Amino acid sequence: MTVATTMDPTAKKRASRFILLTVLIYAMGFGIIMPVLPDLIRHLANVDAAEAARIGAWIGATYGLFSVLFMPMVGNLGDRFGRRPIFLVSLFAFGADFLLMGLAPSIGWLFLGRALAGGLGAVFGPANAAMADMSTPEDRASSFGKVGAAFGLGFILGPVLGGFLGEFGPRIPFFVAGGLAVANGIYGWFVFPETMAKEQQRPFEWRRANPLGAFASLRRIDGIIPIAFIYFLWGIAGNVYPSSWSFFAPIQYGWDSRMVGISLGIVGVSMVVFQAFVMRPVIARFGERNTAYIGMASGIFGYLCVAFIPYGGVILALLLVNGFSGLGPPSLNALMSKRTPPSQQGELQGLIGSLSALALMLAQFTFNFTLAAFTETGAAIRFPGAPFLVAAGIAATAFLALLLLPKADKTTHD
Repeated sequence: MTVATTMDPTAKKRASRFILLTVLIYAMGFGIIMPVLPDLIRHLANVDAAEAARIGAWIGATYGLFSVLFMPMVGNLGDRFGRRPIFLVSLFAFGADFLLMGLAPSIGWLFLGRALAGGLGAVFGPANAAMADMSTPEDRASSFGKVGAAFGLGFILGPVLGGFLGEFGPRIPFFVAGGLAVANGIYGWFVFPETMAKEQQRPFEWRRANPLGAFASLRRIDGIIPIAFIYFLWGIAGNVYPSSWSFFAPIQYGWDSRMVGISLGIVGVSMVVFQAFVMRPVIARFGERNTAYIGMASGIFGYLCVAFIPYGGVILALLLVNGFSGLGPPSLNALMSKRTPPSQQGELQGLIGSLSALALMLAQFTFNFTLAAFTETGAAIRFPGAPFLVAAGIAATAFLALLLLPKADKTTHD
């Protein structure tokens, strides 16, 4: 018996709404600061655009490193004590991160804020684990798709809002993001119920509360690790947008922070439409595996277009269908979640969170350093689209790996 079948429908609806609201605010928080982060880095470090991209890579990598180290522990704590306390701690830590960054008197404070958010403030693992608690195996891809849609909606509102708020100063968006997170944490304290059944909680084990321990525990489940590797590769490629777009677009198209925000808002619109309205019927018709193929092929095509088409208007039009690529991660997550017992859903999402964070960390270096190398003064070849060409290659590798992966048996069909 699981929470999916025993939880009061009213409480379940309330919990789902709060989870989606939290992911929305989380995405808004990241989106709000993206248009202004390059300006704040340049201001605090007194550097040019190319060097700001390199520093931005290190700041993003700091978030990724601490997420890699701490997300499995957060996931295992959720399996031990339930989702509610872990979720609320993550929310307040997320809010503190942005308030800290907004007050930053030096570049070091930006690193400190990202370390705090990476270690304690990433809400995606707890969010997906709670949604898995409340979903049947057949509905999990759709539930993860709702989380993705909420993230996409945040990406509509956040970057656009950040672009406008940035005109009042590069610090203002950080304060707004932090205030929203703290307010949502207070709201969740009163409305968010526990989603994990008491009998499914398991003892906390330090040997499993780290990336290697979680990997060793979950690899006993047939088919998890190969899919996790594919998810990781796809995560590196997909992070080309959050890693480098705010640096790339001004260099390639001459856009200001407002235009960067609008372009990211278009990406968010596309993500919401596809994950809220396209994900469920596509999976019902083709299954998780084929839906992942569709998403990954679309992503590869999009990266190649951005790499080689230097016209901002054309790219804005292409971003409207960027949501096709967003069908991949929820489908891959669902393939793993269907194979995992309820008592290890938190551990699985913790591992996925670590892989996502490691992918983001590697993406920061891969794409921002590539962008800097091909756009800095004196570059032998000037090619701003180079990061997206690299992303297309990594995504193609992930697609081929999924294509070669044997299908599951009939008891856990793809």
